[in-house]
Amino acid sequence: MRRTTRLRWGLAALLALGTGTLGLAPASAVPAAGTAAPQLPSALVAAVQRDLGGTAAEATARLRDEAAASTLAPRAQRAAGAAYGGSWFDAEQGTLVVAVTDPGAANAVRTTGATPVRVTHTLATLDGAKAALDKRAGTASGAPSAIRSWRVDPRTNRVVAEVQAGAADRPDVAAFLASARSAGLLTVHEESTPEPRTYSAGVVGGDPYYINGNTRCSIGFAVVGGFVSAGHCGTPGSSVAGWDGSWMGTFAGSTFPGRDYSYITIGNGWWTVPVVLGWGTVSDALVRGSWEAPIGSSVCRSGSTTHWHCGTVLTKNETVNYSQGAVYGLTGTSVCAEPGDSGGSFITGDQAQGVTSGGWGNCSSGGQTWFQPVNEILSRYGLRLVTSG
Repeated sequence: MRRTTRLRWGLAALLALGTGTLGLAPASAVPAAGTAAPQLPSALVAAVQRDLGGTAAEATARLRDEAAASTLAPRAQRAAGAAYGGSWFDAEQGTLVVAVTDPGAANAVRTTGATPVRVTHTLATLDGAKAALDKRAGTASGAPSAIRSWRVDPRTNRVVAEVQAGAADRPDVAAFLASARSAGLLTVHEESTPEPRTYSAGVVGGDPYYINGNTRCSIGFAVVGGFVSAGHCGTPGSSVAGWDGSWMGTFAGSTFPGRDYSYITIGNGWWTVPVVLGWGTVSDALVRGSWEAPIGSSVCRSGSTTHWHCGTVLTKNETVNYSQGAVYGLTGTSVCAEPGDSGGSFITGDQAQGVTSGGWGNCSSGGQTWFQPVNEILSRYGLRLVTSG
């Protein structure tokens, strides 16, 4: 970045989330289990309290419980073995809940400190049913536009499809969902919400990065050599300029639809820092790793249009049927977003979660937003997350 103004603006240029779309880390980027939790910034606690309710003490306790649940989740899954049915964070109890299909696995999970619950189907069975729908969506006919999304819901032990209100019995919808229904694994929810869309937009003010001079998108997270963002922001070889108009870098990789992630290499004096912009709502957040937060955890999003907002993780491995095609492996949240927030950072505490892909609604009336998990992006491109400590 060609300037000598204060660092805050350097961070803004690096971590600004622009209008565009809204992205697992190497082990070295993840703190070891048992590491003492860092002091939580008071502004972060206040932001979670504002968006999720409760007292400051409750928000603090929740953030600490979520951090513990995130580090416990992989160990609890190993303890469950082949009987594993998924997991989620119970905010009321402050514990990780793990679904299992047999008593022996329940006892093993209990010894890790997690709370086991008995279910009928393993996660492998449910994932297999969802994968069959994903495969069908990848054919020439694709998925009917009336089907908004589909996912595995570990809390109900079902494959859940979100369908436009009044369309559940349409022949094309019924035919697409037939494999999951015949296996006895399907639940259909009819929704009157708007069709999900990506959050790309034209050039507007703020702290953007620009793609080929005519699209604005947001930076997700700094990686060694550049940053990650959303795939629908640009194609490999597309040139990127920073907020000040100076050349910033080039799209080295990009995928959309199917997945929604990209990797941009940088040069020309721009640098990387382990920070997510707080926009004055909260202190700029340091990134210390990328432990994956369980369903039910709080999560906050930083974006150049609507800045900092928090909510909870609702779903994982959800397939969202955008007008451009289905995108797989997304995480659903209750966080709002608007055009210009695409590509931006999702973070829980100090752990990177993903980059914003799209959603519906806005930050006045509410809505839902999905992100592409960052660890998948790092793995796909062989990248290393830039972290603090």
